[in-house]
Amino acid sequence: MTKFVHDVPVRWSDMDAYGHVNNARFLTLYEEARVEMFFLGARKHGLGSFEEGIVIARHEIDYLRPVNYGEPVRIEMWISELRAASFSVSYELFDAGVVASRAKSVCVPFNLANSHPRRLSQAERDFLEPYRA
Repeated sequence: MTKFVHDVPVRWSDMDAYGHVNNARFLTLYEEARVEMFFLGARKHGLGSFEEGIVIARHEIDYLRPVNYGEPVRIEMWISELRAASFSVSYELFDAGVVASRAKSVCVPFNLANSHPRRLSQAERDFLEPYRA
């Protein structure tokens, strides 16, 4: 299995009153890594269909330690479940080389024009398969 790795900058606006990354902003950091993988990364492989629509059906997050403002965080992602019309992305967020959070998102390919979920294409499955654990 290959992990998709992306470094995400921590912005001043990510901070809360306690001086560390706000719990809700973790979703934004994970989203930036997901966009990098499914839009930019997939496009490099000649696949643009994810850009036509993916919705999130579920998020789960475990917060293991606070993340402070400073260096970018590293997010490692992989596909933990692959179904006909959905897939799960698992993540680990590293701050200074230490796991600070683990998360999982259930993603559903979505036809935005017709407002309904759709099945994964074979090309999408082929893109996701190397990242499958």
